[in-house]
Amino acid sequence: MEKLKKKVAIITGGSRGIGKAITKVFLLEGARVIIAARSKSKIKETIENLRHKGEIIGIVTDVSDENQVKRLINKTMESFGNIDILINAAGVQAPIGSLVDINIQEWIENIRINLIGTMLCCKTVLPIMIKKRKGKIINFSGGGATSPRPFFSAYAVSKVGVVKLTEILAQEVKEYGIDVNAIAPGAVDTRMLDEIIQAKEKAGSKEEREAIMRKQKEATPPEVAGELVVFLASEESNGLTGKLISAVWDDWKDDNFRNMMMTNYDWGTLKRIDEKNFGRLNG
Repeated sequence: MEKLKKKVAIITGGSRGIGKAITKVFLLEGARVIIAARSKSKIKETIENLRHKGEIIGIVTDVSDENQVKRLINKTMESFGNIDILINAAGVQAPIGSLVDINIQEWIENIRINLIGTMLCCKTVLPIMIKKRKGKIINFSGGGATSPRPFFSAYAVSKVGVVKLTEILAQEVKEYGIDVNAIAPGAVDTRMLDEIIQAKEKAGSKEEREAIMRKQKEATPPEVAGELVVFLASEESNGLTGKLISAVWDDWKDDNFRNMMMTNYDWGTLKRIDEKNFGRLNG
């Protein structure tokens, strides 16, 4: 049974890496997919590779440009008359290095694409979902969102922002039947892994060593993240919202775990645990 049959899904960053893997699985699940990316050639290549698996179109889009995002949403509505799902997978990792050494313009550009781009796509698509009182938004978190990640300050900060944006939007649109969640996809073998290896000492010895090991044998298959995204985009996850879920470490397929996420407001969020918020642990 196709879990996303006839659903219209926009996937930013859908022409390569994890975004491309999600595009493939969405097509197999019956979705009608719009991939958005900055590279026209990559979009064309992806469509040629996947057109036999389902209905797919591509729209060249820089998600950090408000006018281009509006164009993406308008063209999607013209083509399909609806938007059921938004996957914000577009992102960049650079600059890599200590804050005192990196290029400040690259740092700002990272925030513009990863955080501002996610915000613009959400803001532009939400009126459509609010009007029909239904929709699914899945944002991409990443390494550094829940723990310090030295030498990747822009990426980590942008991803913390994405998670907090996810939590806030989930509360703002919950009454309209819209679910907004974020996923941590794991260390998938994409160009970002290659960038760490190429950065060498700028990435820090720990990051470089782990990237090399993952490149050789321990990288997370992109299908792992794809399976979680399908769940969050489908009717199976209705009512689950405002959460950050790890595709690798969270046992999201387990009924007890799902129930905990559904019923515990603080579970899967960035809320700090301390005496101020939770009272004295010893009574």
